Amino acid sequence: MIISRFTGVIALGAATLLASASTLAGAQVVTSLKPIELLVRAIAADDVEITTLVQPGASPHNYSMKPSQRRALEAADAIFWVGPEMETFLTRLLGGSEFRDRTYSLMHGENVPEVQSGSDHGDHDEHGHHNHHDGHEESGAHDNHHDHGSGEDPHIWLDPALAVEMGRDIHRVLATLEGADIHVLDDNLARFEQAMAKAEAAIDQRLTPVRDIDLFTYHNAFTRFVGHYNLNLEGILTLNPELSPGAGHIAEVQEKLRNANQPCLLTEPQFNRQWWRSITEGLDITFSTWDPLATDIETDQDGYIAFQQSLADAVLKCLPEDAQ
Repeated sequence: MIISRFTGVIALGAATLLASASTLAGAQVVTSLKPIELLVRAIAADDVEITTLVQPGASPHNYSMKPSQRRALEAADAIFWVGPEMETFLTRLLGGSEFRDRTYSLMHGENVPEVQSGSDHGDHDEHGHHNHHDGHEESGAHDNHHDHGSGEDPHIWLDPALAVEMGRDIHRVLATLEGADIHVLDDNLARFEQAMAKAEAAIDQRLTPVRDIDLFTYHNAFTRFVGHYNLNLEGILTLNPELSPGAGHIAEVQEKLRNANQPCLLTEPQFNRQWWRSITEGLDITFSTWDPLATDIETDQDGYIAFQQSLADAVLKCLPEDAQ
């Protein structure tokens, strides 16, 4: 009788421990790109496990997944991606019945839960797209449907204002997962919004000296960043990063480079092609490198802030040495 009771106590204790472990286990989240991972890390609780698909040095335009990454998708509680305009390698897979209900497009707001009335972080009216420096007059109210589609630039994570909106969407998704600590999520979102506002103001001030410089980029990933900070993007080397530009486009860019004011060409580590050296040979051009995929940025709660600062650092390297 005593043994039976003792066995019962052990079984009850084991069941309690298993239940506690299940409750305390962090959610499994998959992100398509490193910058999206940085945004999730800024908002999520510390125990959330994040797997990012596109690996350092790779391009999201033509990525091939590993079997282990497919298994991570299968185990995920939530999958965050920009959308089919960006991660084309995921379009068919995430559109299927297996993943559709767990997949959240941060470009289109697909599957992002509606904001509950009275939420402290649900109203985007104060931070809507109408505040952008690039002149896009989009809806100030974010509601549940982003207005980034219809052929618009999908590199939305490079715009700090849109990054804040994406953080709010991530908050709302994570809050629906089983065992979510809403207070932690609320605190992290508030912290991110405040840190982002402070960093954005500081970056805007730092970039003042380069607003007269004509910037050229490898491809069109940075139009949202330069637009937000009111920089002058004079030319783009290639409209398709997977293809070398045609002779006519090269001639056009070369003419712009010749006539530009202190031209600076910002290249990208994912597309380390030497031909841009040949087309700029003999021209007085400054070179710098910026990374839209945040490859070398530490993945922590402040990672996205550091990412924005790294982009500003790259632009500031365009200044003549005596102006820095």
